[in-house]
Amino acid sequence: MYNRMKNKIDKELEKLAANLDKIYSLSSISPLLSKCIKDFILRKGKRIRPILFIAGYLGFAKRPAPGLYASALSIELLHDFMLVHDDIIDKSDKRRGKPSMHRMLDSYLAGYKNIKFSGVDLSLLAGDVMYAIAIDAFLSIKEEMRRKEKALSKFIEAAIYTGSGEFIELFNGTKNIEKITKQDIYKIYDYKTARYTFSTPLSTGAILAGAPQSQVNKLFTLGIYLGRAFQIKDDILGMFGEEKKTGKSTLSDLQESKKTMLIWHAFNNSNANQKSLIKRLLSKKKVNTADLLRIRKVVRETGALKQAKEEIIRLIKKARDLILSSSIKKEYKHFLLNYSRQLLLS
Repeated sequence: MYNRMKNKIDKELEKLAANLDKIYSLSSISPLLSKCIKDFILRKGKRIRPILFIAGYLGFAKRPAPGLYASALSIELLHDFMLVHDDIIDKSDKRRGKPSMHRMLDSYLAGYKNIKFSGVDLSLLAGDVMYAIAIDAFLSIKEEMRRKEKALSKFIEAAIYTGSGEFIELFNGTKNIEKITKQDIYKIYDYKTARYTFSTPLSTGAILAGAPQSQVNKLFTLGIYLGRAFQIKDDILGMFGEEKKTGKSTLSDLQESKKTMLIWHAFNNSNANQKSLIKRLLSKKKVNTADLLRIRKVVRETGALKQAKEEIIRLIKKARDLILSSSIKKEYKHFLLNYSRQLLLS
C-alpha cells in the first residue's frame, strides 16, 4: 500500500511541476524562479505528509474523490515551504543532499556585481510562492464545500502553529538549559513538527472524508504522539546520523543551541563537569567536529540516548492504542500500525 501511494504521489508531483508554467506562467515571470521551485519540490523524499493525508481520507471515505492525490500534494508543498525558510534560519547549506534554496540562488547571483540582495532574499520569496501553490493544490479535491472549508482551516492552522513553533524554538536557544523543562521541549515538538507532519495530514484527510469529529480528534492526538517520537528520532539522527543519509550537517542542531530531548536528558543526568561542558558547547558561537564528538560521548555516558529511544517506544505504544481503538477501516488501521513502526523504529 505504501509503495502504491508513494508512486502516485510522486507522479502527481511531477505532473504539478510540469504544469507550473502553464497554470501560473512562472517561467514567463521568471525562468529562474520556476527552475528553482521545480528543482526543490522534485527532490527525493519520504512523502510522509501526503501519504498520511491519503490514509486519513481513504480510511473513512466510501470511494476516492477526484483530485485526492493533487490535494494531498498541498501538505508536501507546505513542508517544502517550511524547509526553505528553516534552512535560512539554520544557515544550512544542504537539503536532501543538494544545495538549500538560498545556496542555490547564491550560486546564481555569483555572476552579478553590485547587487543589493542575496540568495536568502530570493529564497524567502520563492518559499512564499510555494506556500501559495500549496493552498491552491489543497482545493483540487472534489468534495463537499463544507468539508473543504473545515479542512482548509485546519491546513492553515498547521502553517500558523508550525511557524510559531519555530519562533519559540529560536528563543529557547537563548535560555539557559537549566531553565528548560520537558514540557517546554514537547511544546516546540508539538507545534513545530507533530501538528503539520502527522496530526494535520491525518485529521484533514478524515475531515474531507466526512469522519465523525470524535475520530478526527483521535487521529489528531495519535498524530501528536507520533510527531513527538519522530522528532526525538530526528534529534538522534541529527547528532549521530551520517550526513550522506540525512542530507544535512550533524553540527546544525548544536550550532543553533537547540534544546532537544536528547540534550535535556543528558544535562539532567550529568555530573558537574558534564553539565559545564554541555553549557559551554551550547553557548559556543562556532562549533566543530571535536565539539560534536564531545557531546556525543556525554549523551551516551549519561544514558540520554537510551532514555530517548525508550521515550520513542512509549510514544509509539500510546499512538498504537489510539489507532486500534479508532473506527478507521481495517486495512488502513493495519497500514498506520505498520507504517508508524517502519518510520520510527527502522
